[in-house]
Amino acid sequence: MHTEATDPPGIDWQRVSPKYVTVRLVEWAVANLVTVLVLSAPLVMVLLGWWRWPPLWLAVTVPAIALLLALWRLVLIPRQVRAIGYAERDDDLLVRSGIFFQRTMAVPYGRMQYVDIAVGPVERALGLCSVKLHTASPGTNARIPGLPAAEGARLREQLAARGEARLAGL
Repeated sequence: MHTEATDPPGIDWQRVSPKYVTVRLVEWAVANLVTVLVLSAPLVMVLLGWWRWPPLWLAVTVPAIALLLALWRLVLIPRQVRAIGYAERDDDLLVRSGIFFQRTMAVPYGRMQYVDIAVGPVERALGLCSVKLHTASPGTNARIPGLPAAEGARLREQLAARGEARLAGL
């Protein structure tokens, strides 16, 4: 992956846990199961003769396209997870994500208002968490998903301490 345009030189990126792929796969399965079922309802009604519109070709095409797009997203999930990373620097935290649309965000420690940890049911079962950084501007809020719980707790404490030190120095 070419990241020269978004990555500052000399950064040692920390990656999220590979178990986060499982979390994303469960989210993918639930979302796409519902989508394909809803989009297949007209097909079932046309095949059973309960409904004459849409034409059969359209009733087949719409869920088929949705399924193809879902399979494409499925193929991208492991690569998307590998693209997520963070780096602690002296004055800020860098958070990186994206394959096609790459994003590297620098959040200065002095701008952090609070840091919290979020854990969903699948993440909890896998021992993972997401660290959320909140700033005064919603545009600079950052989220690091898929961290092991111990690393998430360490990072939260580290970021909170650095944020307090920077605020006290203002």
